[in-house]
Amino acid sequence: MEARVRRVELTRAAEDLVNRLKDMHGPLMFHQSGGCCDGSAPMCYPRGEFRVGASDVLLGHVAGDTPFWMSSDQFAYWRHTHLTVDVVPGRGSGFSLEAPEGVRFLLRSRVLTDEEFQRAEAEPPLPTGADVTD
Repeated sequence: MEARVRRVELTRAAEDLVNRLKDMHGPLMFHQSGGCCDGSAPMCYPRGEFRVGASDVLLGHVAGDTPFWMSSDQFAYWRHTHLTVDVVPGRGSGFSLEAPEGVRFLLRSRVLTDEEFQRAEAEPPLPTGADVTD
């Protein structure tokens, strides 16, 4: 059985930061809302401190076991993209765990190749908050 199309990953710098944040805060999660609070910046929370909605989509896991969720409205726009979470200097939202570190997470994206998109569309639907308790 072929693995699912990877829709999200971390740069090395972002993975290093996630691992440091895990050491400080325990298990983590990401949520990408596309709404207020830095708009397109992914937000990093201690796992369980942000309530995932029933329609939120689980894009995958990064840094081992860290789930990356996206609101269904945002996923409707970004379903054709591959996301890479990076970290850059500057202060992002006060809600995300990296803010006190003087850096912020940032999304970089590319359009899925035709082959990736066809595979992704043929796969079973991604889990949603209604399917998974994380």
